[in-house]
Amino acid sequence: MNEHDVLTAEEATDYLRIAQATLYRLAAKGEIPAVKVGRVWRFSRQLLDEWLEAQMQANLESRCQEGRGRH
Repeated sequence: MNEHDVLTAEEATDYLRIAQATLYRLAAKGEIPAVKVGRVWRFSRQLLDEWLEAQMQANLESRCQEGRGRH
């Protein structure tokens, strides 16, 4: 693991292209992979990638099921 594998909150918001308030809310609720070190949050780039992929897959599956329900 190198220094670029662990992201600060600012780096994570840039990486995910979301608002910092959204990132903090998701982290505090345990809805996004994160660890609080002292008073600051840290994010693993690899875990964020996996989380994002899972979110996209769940969204796609949900849309497919909605489409099937209309027929």
